[in-house]
This record gives sequence, C-alpha cells and structure tokens, in this order.
Amino acid sequence: MVLDLVVIGTAITLGPLHNSAFILLLTSRRGVRLGLAFLLSWLANLIAVIACVVLLTGGQPPARDSTPSTAVLDAKLALGLALVLYGAYRYHRPPRPHSPPRWTTRIDDASAITAAGLAWLLQPWALVGAGAATAVDADLSTLASWLALTGYCLLGTLSLVVMEMYVVWAPAVASARLNALRAWLEQHQEQLIVTLSLLFGLWLTARSIAELVA
Repeated sequence: MVLDLVVIGTAITLGPLHNSAFILLLTSRRGVRLGLAFLLSWLANLIAVIACVVLLTGGQPPARDSTPSTAVLDAKLALGLALVLYGAYRYHRPPRPHSPPRWTTRIDDASAITAAGLAWLLQPWALVGAGAATAVDADLSTLASWLALTGYCLLGTLSLVVMEMYVVWAPAVASARLNALRAWLEQHQEQLIVTLSLLFGLWLTARSIAELVA
C-alpha cells in the first residue's frame, strides 16, 4: 500500500494543469491569499476522500480474496485502463492551438472562494480515485497506515506548498521564475499529460492485474 500511495501522490503533485493554474493565482494581485485558498482546498479534498474511505471500511482492510477486496482491485484496474486510453486519445488527436481559459483574464478579481473551487475542479479525480481505492487497505490500528495516508495527502500537495513558500520568502524572484515555469508547462502541456497518463495508467494496470492474479 505504501508504494502505491507514494506513486499516486507523486502523479497527483506533478500534474501540469493545476500547477499552471496555481502559478497564475500566485502571481496575481492577491497571490499569496489566493494561493493559500487553492492549496488548503486541494489538501482538504484529498483528506476528505481518504476520510470517506476510512469511514466506510472502519479502518480495517477487507480480507484478501474477498468480494470487497476483488471489487477494489477491479476498480483500480478500470482506472488504470481509463488513464491509458485517455493518454492514447490525447496522443493521437490532432494538435490544437493553445488558448488560455477565460477565467485567466479575470484572475486579479478572483476571490478566495473562486480559488478554492478551482482547486476542486482541477483535481485529477482518476488518480484521487486510485488513491482512495488503495487506502481501502489501510489498517488504522497501526502507526504505519496513519503515516502512509498522511504522507500521501502531503505528497499530493507538495508542489503547491513549495511554490507558496517560495512566493512568501522571495516574492520578486519567485514571480519571474514561476512565470517562466508556467510558460514551459503550457508549452509542453500536451506531452506532459500524455506521458503522465500513460506511465501511471500502465503502472496502475500492471499492479492491479498482478494482485488479481496473485
């Protein structure tokens, strides 16, 4: 479970879409406040999903080879295949000119509530679902499971925390460098989405099949 959560948390934090949007918020007129609202909403979403899973399981993993255990593996397999198919679709579709979303033109007038809602919309829900399915195996009677779930939520938020702290500590330098990073992310957005979808989709599919066969 720990390795799975580390890989999924890494995939979540590397997503180009939410990182680009977060940089836009950070470099706006009320950047630190809007960035904090986005970050807290993002983290709260991850925690809420894990909390729902723990409430459903009672903090006890289902028995191996039981119907619930097999259903969870089937769900993870379906999510892995969905990511692979999505990556293949994005790879084969005709290239489209990049145009920033309309909301980016009103970023300076955005409220903290808008920033928080944007975090919810941009969360990679397929990966979050995979993390939730993995958290089913958490045994909350052990410290290791608590640390694994906490680490997963923090890892999935790591890129946002680093950028927020960078802007607080060195606002002038951070603004220029983060804007350069955003330009690079937007320029390579399609390749990044395809690569991340295929890599983590194949990994999730392989892991699920291996566990089902075993």
